[in-house]
Amino acid sequence: MANKISLLIVDDEESVRDSLYNWFIEDGYHVDCAADAKEALTMLESHNFDIILADIKMPGMDGLEMHRRIKSLNKDAIVIVMTAFASVETAVQALKDGAYDYVTKPFDPDDLSHLIRNAARQISLQAENEALKNKVVSLDNIEDIIGNSKAMINVLKEVESVAQSNSSVIITGESGTGKELIARAIHSNSSRKFFPMVSVHCGALSEDLLESELFGHEKGAFTGAMFNRKGRFEMANGGTIFLDEIGTISPKMQIELLRVLETKAFVRVGGNKEIKSDFRVICATNKDLKKLVENGSFREDLYYRLNVVNISIPPLRERTEDIPLLVDHFIKKYCISMSRDMITIDPAALQRLEEYDYPGNVRELENMIERAIVIGNGKEIRLKDLPLEKDIISDSSDSLQDLEKKYILQTLNKYNWNISRSAKALKVDRVTLYNKIRKYGLKASKK
Repeated sequence: MANKISLLIVDDEESVRDSLYNWFIEDGYHVDCAADAKEALTMLESHNFDIILADIKMPGMDGLEMHRRIKSLNKDAIVIVMTAFASVETAVQALKDGAYDYVTKPFDPDDLSHLIRNAARQISLQAENEALKNKVVSLDNIEDIIGNSKAMINVLKEVESVAQSNSSVIITGESGTGKELIARAIHSNSSRKFFPMVSVHCGALSEDLLESELFGHEKGAFTGAMFNRKGRFEMANGGTIFLDEIGTISPKMQIELLRVLETKAFVRVGGNKEIKSDFRVICATNKDLKKLVENGSFREDLYYRLNVVNISIPPLRERTEDIPLLVDHFIKKYCISMSRDMITIDPAALQRLEEYDYPGNVRELENMIERAIVIGNGKEIRLKDLPLEKDIISDSSDSLQDLEKKYILQTLNKYNWNISRSAKALKVDRVTLYNKIRKYGLKASKK
């Protein structure tokens, strides 16, 4: 540490300067000297010294006045004043003005070296604390958002620009693109980050359950309501509420949601007391809300209330240059969680992953890598470890919906139509999977 610390000795006696210079050069410090306060201040204008060792009594400007001017130039500088026994009261005044310590002449070399070492240690601790703060800030910025493609860089720029506002945000993108990660990045970079971000998956709940979930309920409001329960809007007070799959909510819930957004007040189910909550709303959807407005299934006034800022997350097939980074990230993630030795991926397997269309986007890629690590026995992921069906890869005439339908059916058949296991493999909830089955008219094959 000593060779990183710069030390300035200020004393009008040449013998004192020479002695101290030699002592501290031997200790490994970078040392400069000044014969008076004026020379010292001139040097300080062009160079920041970590520690200044300054005599109190000097011709012209005294050490106390010099100390005050040093602090105006560099408030973090550590100043140690030197004085004779007759001037201890002056040294005490320097301490009151913010000096680190004082020493009396004549010096004991060991005592003075010990004092400088303590000061250097304090500088080191301050630097470590600052580095730790910066590290914490960097961890809050983007969490697990991986990618250096132009598309993702633009998304992160949008996150940075909207984070400090309180405006409502709609995050759009296909399933599995990481909309909730973007929502968390916005929250963690906002002034609300010290309060909770509360998530609600609207598509997984019926109208009645969603109403109770959002607004809470009073004891006895309905069968099974044994206690008073806070709603998610109330829990999000001071923070952010994230409404996923916002395009699935019923017309009745759209009206209630619009009122809450306009007044920031609501009543629990079965209650009559108005509750206020200060929250920011971020929504996500894989639907085209503008089209839902045009066909009358989504309220136009609610759409414009929510759609103050729109961030669109690109599908993985539009940022294929990020696939190697994502693969590396998921390999590390699952090797660590499974306590496995770190593995690599065969170039042929990586190339196939880069050619695939990913109807399930990043979530599907993550699932592939997790599966490959589970079933693989070698030190690398090979092509045969990847669950890629040739018909899905080669049939370029299929639409995105056709690809999704095939992938879901493939997964259902793989798990013998066990809905829980299939939903887990697809990384969706059971309600979403049931909705997809109904949408595509999927049926189990008869044996």
